[in-house]
Amino acid sequence: MTRTLRIFAWASFVLNVLIIATGGAVRLTDSGLGCSDWPVCVPGSLIPTPELGVHGIIEFANRTISGPLLLAAAGVLILVWRHRRERRDLFVLAVLVFVLVIVQALVGAFVVWQELAAALVGFHYTVSVVIVCIAAAFLARMYEPGGTRELAVPKPYSVLTHITSAVLAATVLVGVFTTASGPHSGDEDVIRTGVDASVLAHVHAWPGYALLALTLVLVIAAWRLKLPTLRWSIALLAIELVQVGVGLYQARTGLPPLAVGVHMVLASLTAATMTIVVLRLKRPVPAEVASAEGSPVEASAR
Repeated sequence: MTRTLRIFAWASFVLNVLIIATGGAVRLTDSGLGCSDWPVCVPGSLIPTPELGVHGIIEFANRTISGPLLLAAAGVLILVWRHRRERRDLFVLAVLVFVLVIVQALVGAFVVWQELAAALVGFHYTVSVVIVCIAAAFLARMYEPGGTRELAVPKPYSVLTHITSAVLAATVLVGVFTTASGPHSGDEDVIRTGVDASVLAHVHAWPGYALLALTLVLVIAAWRLKLPTLRWSIALLAIELVQVGVGLYQARTGLPPLAVGVHMVLASLTAATMTIVVLRLKRPVPAEVASAEGSPVEASAR
């Protein structure tokens, strides 16, 4: 893969994480309706007017990132187009990121039009996490040869890793519901779901602690068996420990906005790291081996 493709791919990943951070800033500063319309900021003006104050600037800044983000996704897709036959895995991942970025922009429009409906805001964040995971998968596969892949770990370890990823997904989803019921609605006049957020916070902690325990088992097993997932499973455990610390801090200090924002960004990075761990369960089969076994080198992405 070319250096230009690597630059665009990394830019795509970083910008997708960054827009989660800026989207969190919009929500946590009550700037969700800083721009009351879409795609313009207010009727008759693409950019925020002085009357909108700092809320308009914050919301518009978040929207502005969508432009470079879409360009980065489009750049990756264009650059990988010429390799679409031999690297079908990268092509599919690039298409998914590009399409989801467009979908995400449209969801953002409905979030504004529906005045920050909790379900839409939660869905908006969830889509962003999915995009970050796919962009991370692209980065991981970009540095590997294409072709057939084979299991590089014992089958029980693979099963446990997939169980852990499912628990992580549950943790993130419960966290989305918890935030949807919390005080940070994005605008001081918006009513949330009405569910007791303190109860959901405890429910959110259960899969979180299960995730931490499962990840610890993965790290120990990878270390004992010298598996290729060791480095990334350690990284996953480290991020989870920080995430648990931030979660406990925000729960005990009344959900300060900065801590909530950090928690949101860390959740996306945790999911991205888990994605890499799952990908490391398999390794590329050398071309000569695949050819000898009659396996088409192009049939990758398994």
